[in-house]
Amino acid sequence: MKPSLEPGLYIVAGPIGNLADLTPRAAEILRLADVIAVEDTRVSAKLLRHAGSDRPMVPYHDHSSDTLRARLLERMVNESVALLSDAGTPLISDPGYKLVRDARAAGRFVTSLPGPSAAITALTLSGLPTDRFLFMGFLPAKAKARADALAEVSALRATLIFYESGPRLSASLAAMAEALGDRDAAVSREISKTFEETVTGPLSALSTRYADAPPKGEIVVIVGPPGEAEPASEEDADAALLEAMERLPVSKAAGEVAKKLGLDRRELYARAMILKG
Repeated sequence: MKPSLEPGLYIVAGPIGNLADLTPRAAEILRLADVIAVEDTRVSAKLLRHAGSDRPMVPYHDHSSDTLRARLLERMVNESVALLSDAGTPLISDPGYKLVRDARAAGRFVTSLPGPSAAITALTLSGLPTDRFLFMGFLPAKAKARADALAEVSALRATLIFYESGPRLSASLAAMAEALGDRDAAVSREISKTFEETVTGPLSALSTRYADAPPKGEIVVIVGPPGEAEPASEEDADAALLEAMERLPVSKAAGEVAKKLGLDRRELYARAMILKG
C-alpha cells in the first residue's frame, strides 16, 4: 500500500539549477502529494520526472484567482497539496504567501521543507558580510521608482541582496553606485549550473563590465554595507553648531548636531556656549 501524507500544505524547495540538489525528502513529498501547485507546469514537469513523480499539477502563480486559492484550501481538508516554484524556495520572490496565510487562517496543516535559495547561496559566494542582510528582490524598472527604493535603504548597515535580469543589470548597478555609494559588490549568475560565475568589485566597475555585455541566466547582486563614516572634525562640528544656532536655542542646537554627527551632546553644548561668546 502506498504511504500517504497528512492533509495540508507542503512548501517544497526545489533546485536553483542542478537537479541533484533536490533533497531526498523533497523528492518523496513530490511523489506522495495528492496534487502539486506549480508556477509553470512545463518547468516543473522536468523536476517531477527527475524525482520519479507522476502526481497531477495545477498552475498557481502571481495571477492566480482567489477562487483557485479557495479550491486548494478546500482540498487541504482531505488531501496533501505541495507548493513548488520554478526554482529554489517558494515565496522568496515567488508566489505563495497568500496561500500560506490563508491555509494558516483556516487551520490547515502547513510545513516547509528546507532547500536551495539563490539569494542565500549568492550571499555565501560574495565574500561580503553575512551577519546582517536584507533581501530586496527585483528593483522597479523605472528609474525614479528604482532610485526611491534604493534611497530607502541607503543608510542601512546591512548587506543588500537583489535579483536582476541581464538586460537591466548594468543600469541597476549604476543606479546602486549613485544611490548607495561605490560599495563593494558581487554579481552571481547561473548558480549550481555549468557556467556558474561570481564577479566581485566596486559597483561602478561592475556596471562598466556589463554595459556592453549583458550576462545571461539568473542573476543575484550582493552589495556590501556602507563603510564606517569618518569622525566629524572640530571644524565640521563648529560649522554645524553655528548653522543650527541661527535657527535654534543653544541646547536644541547641540542636541541636533549631536544626533547628526554622532558626537557627545554635553561637549557640543559647552563648545556652543564658547562659540556664542
